[in-house]
Amino acid sequence: MSKIPAHIVDQIIQASRIEEVIGDFVQLKRAGSNLKGLSPFTDEKTPSFIVSPAKQIFKCFSTGKGGTVVSFLMEKEHFSYPEALRWLASRYNVEIPEETAPTADELAEKTERDSLFIINEFAKNHFTHNLHETEEGSAVGLSYFEERGFRKDIIEKFQLGYCLNISDDFTKHALEKGYKMEYLEKVGLTKSKDDRHFDFFRGRVMFPIQSITGRVLGFGGRTLFTDKKVAKYFNSPESIIYNKSEILYGLFFAKGAIVKYDECFLCEGYTDVISMHQAGIENVVSSSGTSLTKEQVKLVKRYTQNLTILYDGDAAGIKASFRGIDLILEEGMNVKVVLFPDGEDPDSFSKKNSSSELEQYIKSHRQDFITFKASILLNENNNDPLKKSELIREIVQSVSLIPDQITRSVYVQEIARQFEISESIISSELMKFRRNTIARQIQDPELKEIPVEKQAEETLVLPDTLVQTEQFLHEEELIRILLRFGTREVKFENESKEESSTSIIELIVNEILSDDLNFNHSIYDRIFKIFVDGIKENVLYSSSFFKRMEDQQIVQFASDVESREVELSHNWIHLHSIFTKSESDNLYETVMNAIYNFKFYKIEERLKAIKNSLTTENLEDEDILLILSEQMALENVKKILSEKLGRIILK
Repeated sequence: MSKIPAHIVDQIIQASRIEEVIGDFVQLKRAGSNLKGLSPFTDEKTPSFIVSPAKQIFKCFSTGKGGTVVSFLMEKEHFSYPEALRWLASRYNVEIPEETAPTADELAEKTERDSLFIINEFAKNHFTHNLHETEEGSAVGLSYFEERGFRKDIIEKFQLGYCLNISDDFTKHALEKGYKMEYLEKVGLTKSKDDRHFDFFRGRVMFPIQSITGRVLGFGGRTLFTDKKVAKYFNSPESIIYNKSEILYGLFFAKGAIVKYDECFLCEGYTDVISMHQAGIENVVSSSGTSLTKEQVKLVKRYTQNLTILYDGDAAGIKASFRGIDLILEEGMNVKVVLFPDGEDPDSFSKKNSSSELEQYIKSHRQDFITFKASILLNENNNDPLKKSELIREIVQSVSLIPDQITRSVYVQEIARQFEISESIISSELMKFRRNTIARQIQDPELKEIPVEKQAEETLVLPDTLVQTEQFLHEEELIRILLRFGTREVKFENESKEESSTSIIELIVNEILSDDLNFNHSIYDRIFKIFVDGIKENVLYSSSFFKRMEDQQIVQFASDVESREVELSHNWIHLHSIFTKSESDNLYETVMNAIYNFKFYKIEERLKAIKNSLTTENLEDEDILLILSEQMALENVKKILSEKLGRIILK
């Protein structure tokens, strides 16, 4: 894959809006001039994830992660740097110069993850081509979708396709394009037996399963044969890019509507989602026939606190889903339930009724989980007193999972009202379950909630990759000043007592290079060398230049310098704010103090090395004299620096 030209990278970054992109993953709310939400990188209860539209950076105060919109996509979606840029270019209509298709050798050099994504994209295009451009695909696959009542625009929107009922049609085409058999097997598109290879989804209509950003993670394939020995649906096997417990079908198409209406509908199958979209209800996703997982609930929680489950009339399936309701409650979300009539599901019901009738049915048939669960289980047990007591205890246990005390209290009142039992009895039973829950959390450190502000104090100072010592603190301070003020001009008196001026970048670089000093930390060293190279080319780089680099460690540090001005809490600002008005009031003094501190530490570092060599090494007299001479010279310089810094050296 060819490199994207630098000027095109600049266009992509300038066109991209970080608040829009991250808003697809995180439910953001206005907090002053910034936006705040729950971290997508960790399980937290209190928002500590900040997005600054003005600076076009993000900062996760829980994990220490930070950077630009490109950094976010690389971290969250595991994009490579070029992939993140291309995704943004596609979203914001920035044209990238044409490039030749990757060769087989180029594909072999890519990582396994990249290769699997590329193969899935090729497969999706191959299957959609089959559906519309081949005789069998049109007669069998397209006819099936049309018979299900799907419009052409909906078929194209969800990128539905068809795998020809030929043993190795897809595999043969993929191999001809240079894709490796090893990867075809890993994504589950090809199966092998002895020396024979065949298409796993042959003769099936295809449903691509997308990530939040639209990348194809895997496929669902439905057979069109009535043979009961043949599984109705096949899904791609799990791989390094596809974990079905962390995916919700249709979320890529639904996320905007979920945020807009502050509600998500959850149904069971692919066609349920597609039919609901066709009916005009787009804030709908599917668990794809699997039991709801904690990871899937958290996916929805990024966009809304309100989840409504749409059930068909299958009682056995409903009972099996009760665990999913508990997971939703445990996440502190609001859960409602809609039960469709016997023999109906969202797919069939939306076909038989108008959009307004579907919306009205959902609105009028919403139930809270207590009423729903009670109606299902009581009908099943014919109001048997013992079964009824077990049911009440089961409902109370579900309520005990809710983290918010006020919400629990409201549900206690509702249970007492519905079952005509004293609130005190319900509360007593609830407390028993709560004690068990708390005991479990104490035993499992991962379940404990850590206060956000304490996390911020421990992690915010620098990215996780930077272990701070006194040495690195002095280095960090110089690089921080270069990034924040580097292009600013300062005035000072030169040796001739004449007023002179220079940029802060030139001032620091000249001071460091004139004494032949260097930076010990690799990130600081890389950044400093970029400033040096810029001066050689008569270019003064601003912090925005570093935020556009491919080196994500540099991007994170440059963003982190800016994000320290982003308000997390008044307490945190009071304890940790480095930025004060005074340093910008007298920049020259600020810069020189940082330089003197850096040099002072370097001298101390060298003096310690000299002392160590004098006591541990077997030196010749001449070598000892040379070392002692260097020591005296350094002590003199140290004294001068101490005076400039206002320090007193005690012997």
